[in-house]
Amino acid sequence: MNKNKVQQNDSEKIHYDYGEVDFIKVFYTLWEFKWWVIGVTFIFSVASTIYAFTTPNKYKATVIVQPNDSGSKGGLRSVAHQLGGLASLAGINLGAGDAADTKIALEVIKSWGFLEDFIDSRDLAVPAYAAKGWDPSKDALLIDSDLYDIALNKWVESDNGETEKPSSWKLYKKFIKGLDVNIHQESGLVSISITHFSPKIAKQWTELLLKEINLYMKEKALSEAEQNINYLEEQISNTTIAEIRMVFSELLQEQHKTKMLANASDQYIFKTVSSPKVPEVSSSPNRKIIVTLGTILGLFFSVFIILLISILKSMRAVD
Repeated sequence: MNKNKVQQNDSEKIHYDYGEVDFIKVFYTLWEFKWWVIGVTFIFSVASTIYAFTTPNKYKATVIVQPNDSGSKGGLRSVAHQLGGLASLAGINLGAGDAADTKIALEVIKSWGFLEDFIDSRDLAVPAYAAKGWDPSKDALLIDSDLYDIALNKWVESDNGETEKPSSWKLYKKFIKGLDVNIHQESGLVSISITHFSPKIAKQWTELLLKEINLYMKEKALSEAEQNINYLEEQISNTTIAEIRMVFSELLQEQHKTKMLANASDQYIFKTVSSPKVPEVSSSPNRKIIVTLGTILGLFFSVFIILLISILKSMRAVD
């Protein structure tokens, strides 16, 4: 038993010694190739620095809005509560209310169709897709000449005759990258942001986008209200049951109220809490982080290559 115990201790000691030797070997291997590590790390650092300082600035403009809770659906919910199942009996759908309208608006503002109409109606394709930077000294947007010819005022044609004009989908994907919509759960407020090379364009587009979504939801509410009014007036004229006529009359009043509220304000679905400002500080790129991560990546890459080569050499020596 003592002999086995001594052998076990010797085995543990040998394993421990090998671990120490491996660690020392790694250290000396890295020290031997220290200039290679320094060189590779330096190259990565320089490359990341060049990338960081050649990447143009982008600016982010943000508007803070509050979902409008004075819309038409509040009255409809009240009518539904008072009249109970009579509205359902009459075949009237009272809708989901203001919260549903807000969710619809937030989804619409990010949708392909809505943004396509927004870009087309204001002729934003060139600054949205072909812009490559902004010259603050001239307060001018820099346009990629490989995509758009400013002198001829048209999209460039390639050698095979195909135009560089983006498709609707490409334009949408480009625009949506700069759009950010967030709901603040605690306050219930919504932030809508646009990021662009030009700080003035970022502010302008943020304002226009807010105006457009309010107009879209307003026209939608007016259209639905007009349809409901026509339907209710027709049903009132064809109904002799007093209870049902009462339901129709109450709902008719609410639909007229919807039209009045929609026409009363341009901010139908979102009320501005904090207007967007022209940003003075760029939101990206974060040059310090880019350079730091590039340097760290170069260090780890050089160490990994050295250790990998060392391991492969050891395996070949054993074979």
